[in-house]
Amino acid sequence: MCITWVHYSLRGVTMHVPEATKSIRKPTNLSLDTDLLKEAKALGINVSRSAEAGIAEAVKLHKQKKWLHDNATALASSNTYIEANGLPLARHRQF
Repeated sequence: MCITWVHYSLRGVTMHVPEATKSIRKPTNLSLDTDLLKEAKALGINVSRSAEAGIAEAVKLHKQKKWLHDNATALASSNTYIEANGLPLARHRQF
């Protein structure tokens, strides 16, 4: 499923609301363990949707790891600054 953002304005306040749109699906061949496939079908599991969900999760985790790797220097620099100087505007914190 693809998410787009719809912008609504109510009394001058703009709200950003996600709106689901249909994604384009492509038939794909997968090789799966036969026993696992039989069990999934017996349980009424939609194998295509389950595979898609698993792949989506794997893509999400890969992107997270890549982002952390790509930004490791900036994160380390920020952490070093905070350790040496404390949080900016910390005196204004209520907690």
